[in-house]
Amino acid sequence: MAKRDFYEILGVSKSASAEEIKKAYRKVAMKYHPDRNPDDASAEEKFKEAAEAYEVLSNEQKKARYDRFGHAGVGQGGFGGGGGFGGGGMSMEDIFDQFGDIFGNSPFGDIFGRRRSGGGGRGRRGSNLRVKVKMTLEEIANGVNKKIKVNKLVHATGVKYTTCQSCGGQGVVRKVTNTILGQMQTTSTCPRCNGAGQSISERPKGADENGLKREEEIIEIDIPAGVQEGVQLSMRGKGNAGPNNGASGDLIILIEEIPHEVLKRDGNNVIFPLFISFADAALGTKLEVPTINGKARITIPAGTQAGKIFRLKGKGIPALDGYGKGDQLIDVNIWTPKSLTKEEKQMLEKLKDSPNFQPNPEKTEKSFFERMRDFFD
Repeated sequence: MAKRDFYEILGVSKSASAEEIKKAYRKVAMKYHPDRNPDDASAEEKFKEAAEAYEVLSNEQKKARYDRFGHAGVGQGGFGGGGGFGGGGMSMEDIFDQFGDIFGNSPFGDIFGRRRSGGGGRGRRGSNLRVKVKMTLEEIANGVNKKIKVNKLVHATGVKYTTCQSCGGQGVVRKVTNTILGQMQTTSTCPRCNGAGQSISERPKGADENGLKREEEIIEIDIPAGVQEGVQLSMRGKGNAGPNNGASGDLIILIEEIPHEVLKRDGNNVIFPLFISFADAALGTKLEVPTINGKARITIPAGTQAGKIFRLKGKGIPALDGYGKGDQLIDVNIWTPKSLTKEEKQMLEKLKDSPNFQPNPEKTEKSFFERMRDFFD
């Protein structure tokens, strides 16, 4: 069955602001929340559907890919799927982990984010970790597998827990009061275990009061081709472990680009400034230019003008969403000598008045800005 449009699911337009999208998600999720619709499989599916839509539309980069390519841009074939980064097909546990804070002071706010599919309380979710990963242009163009060392909180081995007697392991306590409208039930976080549903009865040496200890871990990251400076990747469950056996937070990877020695990135294209002599421009020549993955041989036709741009199709950077690849643009600059010998000056003096050395641009010759516009349109 074809997936429904994310904007339709949340009932918002493409021009909706981040706050409008958040409010819309909260409204839909409240309507189909499992605690309001017990044993209703269709409501649970709508609840998951809304969470998946919000995961994409609340993320600026994912939203841009979705607006351009639809579900294909954020599904298994796109950046969002696989490799431990984001993606659809969210479980109830994923939803409770990620979006519990959105419900604030709602009737479900106290248990949203602590509720497991089988019921019961648990410790708080651990905090996210942020790391910076530097990448060369070659790594960005081809994708790369990197191993990084992360100092993080983990659950200590040998910690023993006892069920909280106040809430019976649910993490919440319920209170029934009589009002003029009848009995009202309120739910709040258990004050004894702070919502964990359990407490530590025994912990090994080195573990803190939350049953955690700090360790270094080597984490392997598959970074897709096409990322750029400032892009953030998220690896679910690779952050700090949560107190009292709580779920782990995420590892946020911030991409930093290492400038290339000779190539300059411009979106998915790369630009190489080529300097040639006046003689080579007039007579034409063949030469090699550097590319991301080696060298390419090009022909400079006789009579090439300064500002001429040659295109090497497909020699740029792949699009992050997997659709298409940029080009390499070679910007021709004609080198003017800064000093001349007496003989060289004499030769140029003889040539400068020659008819062929007089500027005579054809009407079809485009300006630099027109040429650049043509290439990037």
